[in-house]
Amino acid sequence: MRRLFRPRAVKGALAIAAALLPCAWFAPLASAHAGPPRPNPVAERLDAYWTADRLVAALPSDTADDDAQTVSAKVDGPRPGEYVPPSRSFDGMPQAGTFFWTDPTGTGRTCSGSVVHSPGHDLVLSAGHCLRSYSGSSPRRNLAFVPQYHDGLKPFGVFPVRSNGVYVPQQYYDLGEDAGAEYDVGFAVTEANQNGLSLEDATGGSVRLLTGTGYRHAPVRMIGYPGGAEKPLECWSWTTRWDSDDPADPGSYLRIACKAFVDGTSGGPMLVPWSGGWAVVGIIGGYHTGGNTPEISYSAYFGDKVRSLYDDAVSGAPPAGPSS
Repeated sequence: MRRLFRPRAVKGALAIAAALLPCAWFAPLASAHAGPPRPNPVAERLDAYWTADRLVAALPSDTADDDAQTVSAKVDGPRPGEYVPPSRSFDGMPQAGTFFWTDPTGTGRTCSGSVVHSPGHDLVLSAGHCLRSYSGSSPRRNLAFVPQYHDGLKPFGVFPVRSNGVYVPQQYYDLGEDAGAEYDVGFAVTEANQNGLSLEDATGGSVRLLTGTGYRHAPVRMIGYPGGAEKPLECWSWTTRWDSDDPADPGSYLRIACKAFVDGTSGGPMLVPWSGGWAVVGIIGGYHTGGNTPEISYSAYFGDKVRSLYDDAVSGAPPAGPSS
């Protein structure tokens, strides 16, 4: 299913500063002792592996059932006369990007994500159905996050996902993507890039995670990476509450209308303006794993369960995983 960017000092002034603040002379020594960030060999390997050709050739992670989508689209698309805002292709933003990995056959796969502020400066938010195969001790298979990926470029480098660093709710594993659609959220803890920089330090910022703020938000800026496209899409719209009409996918979700959000956009953020930047109130994923038509997308509600999952990822608690 879908979804299944000082003047030169005067010598006298330097002398006065040195006389008044002798302790300042020790600061450069401490900095020099710490040294520059150390390159991350895992990131170097992944940077070499994910060539421009491989990035462009990667396919969406979604494994859609076209027949099921055709049936669901009858009740899962725009309402009669509903305005659906247009989307546009752009070069992206530093706080949004895409995951790349190889499936068991060696085929490159992709899913969208966003940098979420955390104490470790290392956290990415995405959909649970994008990340669940990597929980516990599952092999990473070249899994990495590339912020602001576009046109085969990796402007901030490649960030490997830490071993045992994928957090998806236990309920999502136990119930599955249909009955557990309300839990279709995931976090990935990353390692430093090939230059030794953390994710937030490299990109120059992140977005704030908002939970418990309700279903109605406006304006909302949604970003996602369509499979096979060399640039992400963005769309400005608004979210409303949607109570599931499908007994197989129970729950209440954020609903948003935006054109052209197809396979690969899963995990893409729904952003609202926030003090100093952006905050995220949802991601493409949940009801019918994010939506069965390119015009309508859904998100699992960001409540206490999402906040708890975030806290686990930040604290380094053991991640959940398949029961068997």
